[in-house]
Amino acid sequence: MIGYLDLPSGISGDMFLGCLVDAGWPVERLRETVQRLGLSEGEWSVDAAPVMKGPLRAMQVTVAAAEGHHHRHLADIRRMIESADLPERIEQRAVAVFTRLADAEAKVHGSTVDKVHFHEVGAVDAIIDIVGTVMGLEALGIERLHASAVPLGAGWADTDHGRIPLPAPATLEILAAAGAPTRPAPGEGEWVTPTGAALLCELAEFGQPAMQLGRIASGAGRKDCPWPNVARLWLGTAGHDGALVQLETNIDDMNPQFYEAVSRRLFEAGALDVWLTPIQMKKGRPGVMLSVLAPAARQPLLCERILRETTTLGIRVHRLEHRHEAKRETRTVETPYGGIRIKLKWVGEDCVGAAPEYDDCLAAAEKHDTGARQVHDAALEAALPLIHRTSADDAASHEHGCDHHHAGA
Repeated sequence: MIGYLDLPSGISGDMFLGCLVDAGWPVERLRETVQRLGLSEGEWSVDAAPVMKGPLRAMQVTVAAAEGHHHRHLADIRRMIESADLPERIEQRAVAVFTRLADAEAKVHGSTVDKVHFHEVGAVDAIIDIVGTVMGLEALGIERLHASAVPLGAGWADTDHGRIPLPAPATLEILAAAGAPTRPAPGEGEWVTPTGAALLCELAEFGQPAMQLGRIASGAGRKDCPWPNVARLWLGTAGHDGALVQLETNIDDMNPQFYEAVSRRLFEAGALDVWLTPIQMKKGRPGVMLSVLAPAARQPLLCERILRETTTLGIRVHRLEHRHEAKRETRTVETPYGGIRIKLKWVGEDCVGAAPEYDDCLAAAEKHDTGARQVHDAALEAALPLIHRTSADDAASHEHGCDHHHAGA
């Protein structure tokens, strides 16, 4: 599944969390994630409730920190995150977001990354925003995230450093370092916070993707203004605006250990599928044919990555007109081993199959000292009621206010 953040009124950490909770990530899972960070009871609270922003409904997530501004170095925050019981990928992405913040703060204040004290961005609420957002994206199965241009407004803000102009200097540095597209805001004020900017620049690719829409989630900002102060998260599957291409190249002189890294980088660049085929090349040498299926618009970037990151000297390009696709959807089911993501397969009106996410099964098996097969079977059993649901069942649940994707709405 892919996501697109439509930002008519900018983005902050709590707006990002609002989108994720509205998309179906239970606020209880957000609280469980925060509890792993080892923060003291009474030091924080997280609440979520639907609100109206003008004529539009949105999910308001409120993160409160009792301690106010708490100064921390990047090393302190890294230790907090790495000592929590979180998947390694979550730790790495959360630390990367904070590193962007540290780089920007150091540049703004003429300091170095190791000496920077986090003020607003280092408070408990920002730590919750960042770790929660990274975990929520993973839990919802959002494999690629895109974002619109960010709106920037003028004005002034009072901070620990004194009065500063808007957009905040750290926000501008983060956006400039990523080459992020911007546009004028609908009014004066701070519409993109440093935390929101760092999350966008680390986790998202700017630009609207071709996609088949599945559902829309909305997160509310704190301010009330003459227009709806919301961010909208569009969720769906990757689409394309016409032809597909299949890229192929034969390789017989590259360390096989590198293929996994190359495949991952190609998926990050927009490949729909990547596969390897054993072949026999000239003089009887064993080789591998690397194949990539992708939207035609992604061809230049993918070819460049293949040429840069493999030993090949050339790539064959085959144009394909179309491929038939089953609709896919990711949900989380509860098992005795915790929540496991399930990929559902839809054909027409019917959900005809489910596949537990292997990485989730493996992580749960290691945590509970059991076999991945046992976790897989438990997840599949928990998913059985979903497999036999039809769109008519979903329509009935919508009618009775039980839509899984808009919990709390």
